Amino acid sequence: MIDDVFVIDAVAHGYNLGPANQVDPRYAAATSAQLYGLAMQFVPEGYLLPCEEWTNSADPDLVASALFAESATDFAIYHQVPMFGAFKDGSSPIWVGQNMRERWPGRVALFAGVSPFLPDPVGQVDRAIDEYGAIGLKLYPLELIEGHVNPFPLDDPEIAYPIYQRAVDRGIKTIAVHKALPLGPVPLDPFRVADVEAAAIAFPQLMFQIVHGGMAFVEETALQLARFPNISVNLEGTTVLAVKAPRQFAAIVGSFLQLGAADRIVWATGCMAIHPRPFLEAFWRMEMPRDLVEEYGMPELTRDIKAQILGANAARICGIDIDAERAKASGDEYSTLSEPRPPWSTRDLTGASA
Repeated sequence: MIDDVFVIDAVAHGYNLGPANQVDPRYAAATSAQLYGLAMQFVPEGYLLPCEEWTNSADPDLVASALFAESATDFAIYHQVPMFGAFKDGSSPIWVGQNMRERWPGRVALFAGVSPFLPDPVGQVDRAIDEYGAIGLKLYPLELIEGHVNPFPLDDPEIAYPIYQRAVDRGIKTIAVHKALPLGPVPLDPFRVADVEAAAIAFPQLMFQIVHGGMAFVEETALQLARFPNISVNLEGTTVLAVKAPRQFAAIVGSFLQLGAADRIVWATGCMAIHPRPFLEAFWRMEMPRDLVEEYGMPELTRDIKAQILGANAARICGIDIDAERAKASGDEYSTLSEPRPPWSTRDLTGASA
């Protein structure tokens, strides 16, 4: 917790990006290099693993320690990534999240990846629920098949809608969609947000969560938030700006707040992409720049708004009972910590940076 506010990191990953896991090395290696380069640019000294460790961070102890021992995060939603044409296990293997949830009850929930380009997409929804115990689904806007990019339009009635309908039938509340952050040598168009609208109209029972919201297409995303109560924005990736580009980050969040989305912005760091602690603490200290308030009419970043973004919104949107989860986590190894441990406490890398 931070100042008695329950913190939910709405996206956590354990990365498996090395050569042994790559299906398409040209695309996969470029994706890994791009993500690490972004981290090198924005992560403060001491909070970035060396590249080899970072690339092979599919380690439940490493991820859990960064979140729950080394930052004020109380709960995390682990995302499997369905990039199966680039990485054999999609790059963020589901088993890491399963292991964490089993070992630390009350601290972890799962979003499972579904790909329309693998056999039986509807059956994948069932597997996500029945085998993985997922509370939400994760979609990726394209897939590589034999070296060719195949877009996944979210508004395609034949490809996408059967997945959504099965999700509704099985009680899934949230569909998280990677947008706004193209990875590797691929077209930009599939990462635009326009195709979210028709899906939101056709399936008002579902909350469509734009992951990486604000990294690009800020105005388009803000206008969607203003018009569709079942579209929300997930700040994974965008939070990387909070430490070294705080004005830019505040302006992005302010654009969403300005159009009435205070109840549909969720905090996420994508740990292990970045270490959560410095970004979480920077956001908690952040104030909306005066000129953005006085000249642009952006709302103040009040304590209540920050508390919503940091935990309450994700809990409501994803159906997480905070009191119940806190009770399950009470007495575990992280509940008795009086202050955060140094970064990378599970490795002999304290204070190291890449």
